[in-house]
Amino acid sequence: MDTTMLVPPWLEELLTSSFFTICRTHGDAARSECNMFCLDCSGDAFCFYCRSSRHKDHQVIQIRRSSYHDVVRVSEIQKVLDIGGVQTYVINSARVMFLNERPQPKAGIKGVPHICEICSRGLLDPFRFCSLGCKLVGIKRNGDANFTLGARNEEGNGNGNGRREGMITSSTTRRVTVGEAELREGSQQDMYPDTPPPPPSSTTRRRKGIPHRAPFGT
Repeated sequence: MDTTMLVPPWLEELLTSSFFTICRTHGDAARSECNMFCLDCSGDAFCFYCRSSRHKDHQVIQIRRSSYHDVVRVSEIQKVLDIGGVQTYVINSARVMFLNERPQPKAGIKGVPHICEICSRGLLDPFRFCSLGCKLVGIKRNGDANFTLGARNEEGNGNGNGRREGMITSSTTRRVTVGEAELREGSQQDMYPDTPPPPPSSTTRRRKGIPHRAPFGT
């Protein structure tokens, strides 16, 4: 199936890129983790300093991490993609979505009312996909969704079939289901920080306790 009109040319490169490696050029700098991606160049991930020198006037999005999985803020990605049908999560007060499919928890999907159409992962709400990657697979397989802004297929928008395309509700902030148990931990952790905190100084010495004189013999 030809998905040229449904999927932007840079998306697959984004989904297959490796993030949070150390930049070869700025490896000694504080913000050297490669957590940015340029939509204009569609190349490898790069760091904060590479953006300033090579991608200054380009469209760039920043990738973050939650529970060791890559996520992107909805406020950034919705400007360039139709994210309809993809489950969103609120982590550390930021609404995000996962880039790719994640391993299914051992508990499976028993008792979960909604599942991803592609990987069968349990979802919090009646969305179709758990991630951008699964939506891409769904587009290639069925052609009944798209990533192009302004060209959304109205099928699935409040037509009573229980699937919502792009509707983001406050229900995603409630406690996660069994199928999303690991997000309880992720919601309490910071997403991958831009600049890691400095390690404690090795010169700091532990203060000795108050010395006590031995009692005199009787």
